[in-house]
Amino acid sequence: MNLFDTRLLRQARPVWVWLALTVALGLGGGIVTVLQARYLSRAVNAVFLAGQSLADVSPWLIILLALVVARAAALWGGELAAHRVAARVKTALRERLFAHLLDLGPDYARGERTGELTNTVVEGVEALDAYFREYLPQLALAALVPLTILIFVTPLDLVSGLVLLLTAPLIPLFMILIGNLADTMTRRQWTALSRMSAHFLDVLQGLTTLKIFNRSREQIRVIAEISERHRDATMGVLRVAFLSALVLELVATLSTAVVAVEIGLRLLYGHLSFEQAFFVLILAPEFYLPLRLLGTRFHAGIAGVTAAGRIFSILDFGLPISDYPSPRWSESTIRNPQFAIRFADIHYTFPDGRPALNGISFDIPPGQVVALVGPSGGGKSTVAQLLLRFIEPTAGQITVDGTALADLPADAWRAQVAWAPQMPYLFNASVADNIRLAHPAASRAEVIEAARQAHAHEFIQALPHGYDTVIGERGARLSGGQAQRIALARAFLKDAPFVILDEATAHLDPDTETLVQASIERLLRGRTALVIAHRLHTVRHADRIVVLDRGQIVESGTHADLLRAAGLYHKLIGGDETLLVSSKQT
Repeated sequence: MNLFDTRLLRQARPVWVWLALTVALGLGGGIVTVLQARYLSRAVNAVFLAGQSLADVSPWLIILLALVVARAAALWGGELAAHRVAARVKTALRERLFAHLLDLGPDYARGERTGELTNTVVEGVEALDAYFREYLPQLALAALVPLTILIFVTPLDLVSGLVLLLTAPLIPLFMILIGNLADTMTRRQWTALSRMSAHFLDVLQGLTTLKIFNRSREQIRVIAEISERHRDATMGVLRVAFLSALVLELVATLSTAVVAVEIGLRLLYGHLSFEQAFFVLILAPEFYLPLRLLGTRFHAGIAGVTAAGRIFSILDFGLPISDYPSPRWSESTIRNPQFAIRFADIHYTFPDGRPALNGISFDIPPGQVVALVGPSGGGKSTVAQLLLRFIEPTAGQITVDGTALADLPADAWRAQVAWAPQMPYLFNASVADNIRLAHPAASRAEVIEAARQAHAHEFIQALPHGYDTVIGERGARLSGGQAQRIALARAFLKDAPFVILDEATAHLDPDTETLVQASIERLLRGRTALVIAHRLHTVRHADRIVVLDRGQIVESGTHADLLRAAGLYHKLIGGDETLLVSSKQT
């Protein structure tokens, strides 16, 4: 456990001025406290022992009042600066974390639980608030303020200075002793919270399925068990926190009592003046206060470091592909709609070791439509994922006009690709905004025209607010066919030179499919395209059909050639030239 985490400290570099101001104001408050003790001890000594009147000490009282205001201002300013530090660090880190997750792409997200990732981005980053706002400034003040008090006390009273110096390490020593236990308990609590968040999201997303199978009541028991584990972990953290706070208070109180006793004895025997004794006695609790506050904020520091560990584990996860352009690449190359794509001995293995593609090689010539067909699990959608650069080949190379796809900047490449997947993701936004996702600068007229081409305009107009209707998470207020037409409208709106259709008409009724298919043919005309086939008339006019089975190309040719060959393609048709066997996403 390292509460003085250098990686966390580096996050505060952009706001180091505010962090320094937080510490400086805290230190200033400590110096003001010393001055308060000095003038208060003088005033009390003058009035009660020297026989002076209140009028005689009124200048000191005015100074005391000014010091009280100054200390309050320093505390307020320090809190304000600390809040600014925490807010800026959290914002920057959350943006960086989210951007990195976007760069990692869907392949990384598929291997993680969505609820746990959400908890890390939201609650994990939020846990750093107390670290930067409370713990980190207090760590500096716990060293500086007691040292400042010692500098003032020791010349006046060496014995009291030595007592303070010897008792001060007791509090940090105890914090070190409980540190490992507190760290273990906090990690347990964080893990339990992440699991609970992930499970809650799973249940909410699968609520319809649970209801259909009459299993929703069982989840109450499961959630109760998960919540109980989180409660136990939280209570464990609180027990350690309360116990440590009690011990720290006890140590600070006993240490203050030791100082008070030794001052009282020396004052009693005339070895110390009242003014000096009162001055030291006032400062003794203030000497231990920063150490006590560090102890109470110690657990905030542990919680921040624990959350940061998960955050940095995501940030340290290497990007699967390079995002830097090749020197051989030029903007005009990728903007040319007539470009050639080549798969050369491509292999891909899933993270769990299952092979998806085993050395496939084929070309997508410029301006031609190549269709992929085959049984479920054959590797068709894996090919699309490779082309979209969501994943990278285990071996082999994909090239575009002779340039390795991995050498092209991912964002620039995807800007030239229109993709209509079988299961499109729709956001909780208006219909227009969901379509405009493909071209944010598109006008309303362009959005409507794209919807018309996808034969979505009619059902959109029938929605309560037309194109301004909010369609819910994942397009919950739309049918599967309607959602798919929204995805097709995106492809029409993007008007990209390279098109990938992943079973884009799978959820359409026959009449709508006939209309949409005619629009798709217009969309593909003159463009390079990869079509993952679901129904025969989607591929029968393709320039080339590639048949995949178990990650290998078993046939390739035109529709007529493959029918004559009487191979797997013919079996998939089953003698009926209207449908191909449905293919699920691999």
